Amino acid sequence: MSILEKIQKEYDALMEKMTRPESITDWDSFAERKKFLEEIVGEKRKLEELKKRIAENEEVIKKDKDEELVSIAKEEMNDLLLEKERVISNLKRSIAREKDEESEGVRKGTAILEIRAGAGGDEASLFAANLFEMYSRYAQSKNMEVKVLDENKTQQKGYKMVTFKIKNKDPYSLMRYEAGVHRVQRVPETEKGGRVHTSTVSVAVLPEPKKGKIKINPQDVKLETCKSSGPGGQYVNKRETAVRLVHEPSGIVVTSQNERSLQQNKETAFSVLEAKLLEKEQRERREKLEKERREQIGSAMRAEKVRTYNFMQNRVTDHRIDQSWHKLEEILNGDLDEIINALREEEEREKYKDIVVE
Repeated sequence: MSILEKIQKEYDALMEKMTRPESITDWDSFAERKKFLEEIVGEKRKLEELKKRIAENEEVIKKDKDEELVSIAKEEMNDLLLEKERVISNLKRSIAREKDEESEGVRKGTAILEIRAGAGGDEASLFAANLFEMYSRYAQSKNMEVKVLDENKTQQKGYKMVTFKIKNKDPYSLMRYEAGVHRVQRVPETEKGGRVHTSTVSVAVLPEPKKGKIKINPQDVKLETCKSSGPGGQYVNKRETAVRLVHEPSGIVVTSQNERSLQQNKETAFSVLEAKLLEKEQRERREKLEKERREQIGSAMRAEKVRTYNFMQNRVTDHRIDQSWHKLEEILNGDLDEIINALREEEEREKYKDIVVE
């Protein structure tokens, strides 16, 4: 039985089950799966209709003696074959998405990003600020909301670290390609000799778990409070509102100080901790698969350099797909669509290259 036949069989069984009176109470639990299966079944019907029309045109081209009719059939055949390829790609993409364990237990409407300055001192922290602005502008161009959860600024208006949440639509599916080490090559403003400096910044993209996906034992978490040094002026600094969590089994440390109350910072910190534990779980699963298969797509290992921003050549290069764009200023202003689309297309090609739907 082919994969499409299995999906059709599941869809038919689900539709039959939903007609039963006792299924009314479970209707919501069926709805998401029904929507997904309907998408594939709909494309499957299109493919079957296209195959039928292609076969009819092939028959006309082979046997019909009317030259005008044959010419029309040949012209239509080109369009039908292109449409067939498009439908097959859509089917493979949908089937691959079902197999994508990265989205398991992930809330669709949120993503948490953590940017940290790496090698390069002040220049690294300034570039961390550049990346924060780049992602903020990209999110705003997509009508997504950006909220800073925690930050550690430098006197030069850079960031040693900044953690922020992006909300609305499905930011994780877009931003997850940004995870890894980003390298910048440029002449700092303070460099009188004109020497090029190379600095690095790490970006972590954390999926926010669905409620109940990650269970944290309160006894495993050490909670500390202190006076906030973040925004809020004197009101914030008069009371201990900042929170620091240490998850002892994993060693993960999370801080939150940007909210105005201790309870709000505590909730924010636990939200980030859950996201980091889910990301750790996914990373360990990827590493296990890589060990078994020696093949991994979009692994986002933190030690890997994923992208270089070369200011002298006005060039941004993504090393995972060995592709460059000579529009550095536009990219830093949030124009990330071409890069993200290229990474997504490459990932999808790898994921569904072995899926047979014909």
